[in-house]
Amino acid sequence: MDGRIENLAPIEGEGSDEAVRFSYEEAFSRNLGWVTAAEQQILRRKRIAIAGLGGVGGSHLLTLTRLGIGAFRIADFDCFELANFNRQAGAMMSTIGRPKATVLAEMARDINPELELEVFPHGIDESNLDAFLAGVDCYVDSLDFFELDLRLKLFARLDALGIPAIIAAPIGMGTGYLVFMPGGMSFERYFRLSGLPPEKQRVNFALGLTPRGFQRRYLVDASRIDLKGKRGPSTGLSCELCAGVAAAEVLKIVLKRGTVRAAPWYHQFDAYRCKWVRGWLPGGNANPLQRLKLAFGYRLSEKFSRDAVPPAPRAASDLDYILGQARWAPSGDNTQPWRFEIQGEDDLTAHVKAKLDLFDYKDGEPTLLAAGILLETMRIAASTRGRGCRWRHLGETGGVHRIAVHLPRDPRIVEDPLAPFIQVRSVDRRSYKRTALTAEQKAALEAALGDDLAVLWHEGAAGRWQATRISARGADIRLRLRQAYDIHCEILDWQHDFAPRGLPVRSLALDPATRRLMRWVMRDWRRMDFMNRIGGTRLALLEMDVLPGLCCAAHFTILRQCRPADGDRIRSLLAAGQALQRFWLVATRLGLVMQPSFAPLWFAHFSRYGIPFTTDRAILAKSARLAALLDAEAQGRGEDIVFRGRLGEPRSRRLRARSVREELSVLLRPR
Repeated sequence: MDGRIENLAPIEGEGSDEAVRFSYEEAFSRNLGWVTAAEQQILRRKRIAIAGLGGVGGSHLLTLTRLGIGAFRIADFDCFELANFNRQAGAMMSTIGRPKATVLAEMARDINPELELEVFPHGIDESNLDAFLAGVDCYVDSLDFFELDLRLKLFARLDALGIPAIIAAPIGMGTGYLVFMPGGMSFERYFRLSGLPPEKQRVNFALGLTPRGFQRRYLVDASRIDLKGKRGPSTGLSCELCAGVAAAEVLKIVLKRGTVRAAPWYHQFDAYRCKWVRGWLPGGNANPLQRLKLAFGYRLSEKFSRDAVPPAPRAASDLDYILGQARWAPSGDNTQPWRFEIQGEDDLTAHVKAKLDLFDYKDGEPTLLAAGILLETMRIAASTRGRGCRWRHLGETGGVHRIAVHLPRDPRIVEDPLAPFIQVRSVDRRSYKRTALTAEQKAALEAALGDDLAVLWHEGAAGRWQATRISARGADIRLRLRQAYDIHCEILDWQHDFAPRGLPVRSLALDPATRRLMRWVMRDWRRMDFMNRIGGTRLALLEMDVLPGLCCAAHFTILRQCRPADGDRIRSLLAAGQALQRFWLVATRLGLVMQPSFAPLWFAHFSRYGIPFTTDRAILAKSARLAALLDAEAQGRGEDIVFRGRLGEPRSRRLRARSVREELSVLLRPR
């Protein structure tokens, strides 16, 4: 035997006291008109082979079954899992862990109990290819995208046996499909895979299927694509489109009607962009224009793989899950100043190290606010596991704060509605829409802060302009300081668009020409200092601060309602950080994005208290002016400001770059 199940027993009708007797003619009578009665009977006697029953394979089988095809050979060795739910026809809670081939066979036989259905439950390989293809009228390919070695052997055998074959690949929210007919261009001649390393084979396969690349225009998160790691996104709607076009080509081939345009003809349809093209690509991937695209594709694939965010490993315990979520808490410049020490099933200690540099002003206030944000993120994540969250500051030694966290199980706790937005929340430094905040949005944001903090809104053209002036003045001072320059050199990541630590430069809202100039300037402080003196950094300020500052819904200033006592300072800052995270997550839930603005707070504080952060008198004068503007913005309460920034609805949801996080294994300390 070939590891196949032959001719499964018919399924009798159920669902009423009297079983419904199956009738092929009645079941598929609504096809008539688009096919003749004679053609329907021809379809009934055709045999189709489908290898792979995952994303597109299951939809191929069910669509062709409803077309009235009467016999199939299907092959798959895999079982359904939760990650299949977004696109695979047989993936349901009731089928998790069950073999895909068995489930899809049952579904197809439930549509047509008369099917001749042979199942290869261990998949196909060189040993059973001939058995799988014997007597087949057409092959519909649905092997995993990355299964190229087996696909090469399978298509070589199809070519030798003279069996027509169809590939319909789910790409974005559309499909790219090809037909290979006996005597025509072969799979290998079109794709040119032989002799290439696996990474380039995958690029050749992808670009051969979609020479036009319609989908690139709406790819919103490139970090999900990793051809080297054999990972990429897919949608259920694209799988259904694949099944539709493949079934139409099967119908034309087996009924010998209509025009079949085989390779080197290619077809692409994109539902999202409402675009359709049928093109002729002589030579396939050997075509000179296609070779240029491939050269670009190889470089782009390497970049995608370099920036790809690996999927989070399945949490081994509740604490692993909670900490895996908590690591997404924001911190200054994405420095992630915390390490976790697990004490038991319900307890851990967070070690949070203050940098106490130019940016960590007021004896590490930004770090303590970030620690509070971390604690609130833990609390929200713990709620999804039916756990509470209680914490206690244990003290500070050498700039390291130790915080004991207790996460007890509590059946009364329900999942916090902000939990789904922990990883979605991010800093967006681009320009936003200027659509004003609604009263309901502002009320929700204000409620998130609780009773200890209040927010001032700076709206309208005048309000945005005044807040933008303050932010730009703070950024201007920052760019003129050697200490800040050293910090920028440390935190800016020029290599990755999705930086696990620090800030990716592409997230700074600079155009490519300014980024290149900035990279050259930042190679040496003398260049930076010279550019500051001649006004050469004004372009960067315009792009990073002025234009984004003017293009938003509103700026905001968050203030303490009352100043804490000396002994209560740390607890108060941690609690304020918790409120800030709720504010930020509520904004994310409302579809808004946000950018903090801390630089004015640093320099106004230094000026207000005469802290000597520079000897440059011009910069000191700028800081004094900044402190006065900030006090005016805060209605005379500049010293009470804990956070300020801007928010609004994004102009684009496309995620070109963002700070991601270190793996949890990096953030865990040994017990």
